Amino acid sequence: MDEQEDLPKDMLEQLLKFVPEKSDVDLLEEHKHELDRMAKPDRFLYEMSKINHYQQRLQSLYFKKKFAERIAEIKPKVEALTKASKEILHSRNLKQLLEVVLAFGNYMNKGQRGNAYGFRMSSLNKIADTKSSIDKNITLLHYLITILEKKYPKVLKFQEDLQSISDAAKVNMTELDKDICNLRSGLKSVESELEFQKKRPQEHGDKFVSVVSQFITVASFSFSDVEDSLTEAKELFLRAVKHFGEDASKMQPDEFFGVFDQFLQSFAEAQQENENMRRRKEEEERRAKMEAQLKEQREKERKARKAKANGEDDGGEFDDLVSALRSGEVFDKDLSKMKRNRKRINSQNTDASRERPVTKLNF
Repeated sequence: MDEQEDLPKDMLEQLLKFVPEKSDVDLLEEHKHELDRMAKPDRFLYEMSKINHYQQRLQSLYFKKKFAERIAEIKPKVEALTKASKEILHSRNLKQLLEVVLAFGNYMNKGQRGNAYGFRMSSLNKIADTKSSIDKNITLLHYLITILEKKYPKVLKFQEDLQSISDAAKVNMTELDKDICNLRSGLKSVESELEFQKKRPQEHGDKFVSVVSQFITVASFSFSDVEDSLTEAKELFLRAVKHFGEDASKMQPDEFFGVFDQFLQSFAEAQQENENMRRRKEEEERRAKMEAQLKEQREKERKARKAKANGEDDGGEFDDLVSALRSGEVFDKDLSKMKRNRKRINSQNTDASRERPVTKLNF
């Protein structure tokens, strides 16, 4: 019974494909006296045909090896179904979000279909398809998020409340029931074979009874635990479906939670797009502000240079004339020379300065 786990599962699958048929067994029995001259595959089939209930024992061993793997596949689905049902039933932020969505719908449909007391969950994802008449890149979902950020920031945490929705959206109840049913029937088949082997004389070295008896004890407990968890998950799921006004007899988990999962994805994408638009707008405003400041600075510098040039020329010549009056140089014939020296000095200080003619003074 492969207690050391030497046989891989894929090898057992191949062995099950080549179980000797009755016609093969009969033919091999006729030629058993030629066993030494047979090919290896024929000799192998002959040896296997001598094992009592060979196929049933092989199937039991294969089920034993696959059991833990099958349980490991079913458990996360059941847990996701249970958690997701509890999350949408108990999330206050989700309820308040849906209240705001309903208020939006009633306001937009005022005078037509307004004053509605509720809406189908399938309509939730139509928010992302309702586009602005001004900007086609903006949808009602973008605007909803903007309002929530301003008025109801706590509601935005509803995403944190619904951590198991994505996993639950992958669960199909029909397939889950089928998996449970296959496990149940497989366990019964192994138990039946165990009872058969217990009644027949035990051959030396045959460990089927001891190994399978231990397996059945552990497997039955694990299976009962999963089965009870599934029953609880189904009850919670039915409560959740009815709570949101849907038909529990027609709604599958992947369809029901799929609506919320799609909305969560659209909500996160729209939230990121809003953030990107905000950043672009801030960047544009910052760039425009910097350009305006730069333009203003340049204008100030231009005016300063102009004022400096005009101020230095006029003020400088005026100061020279005052000094000349005080010293008496204004009466000297070298006044023109003084002005030429002043021009030369100004031209050295700045290339941009311009000189204005000195007004002649009459005394």
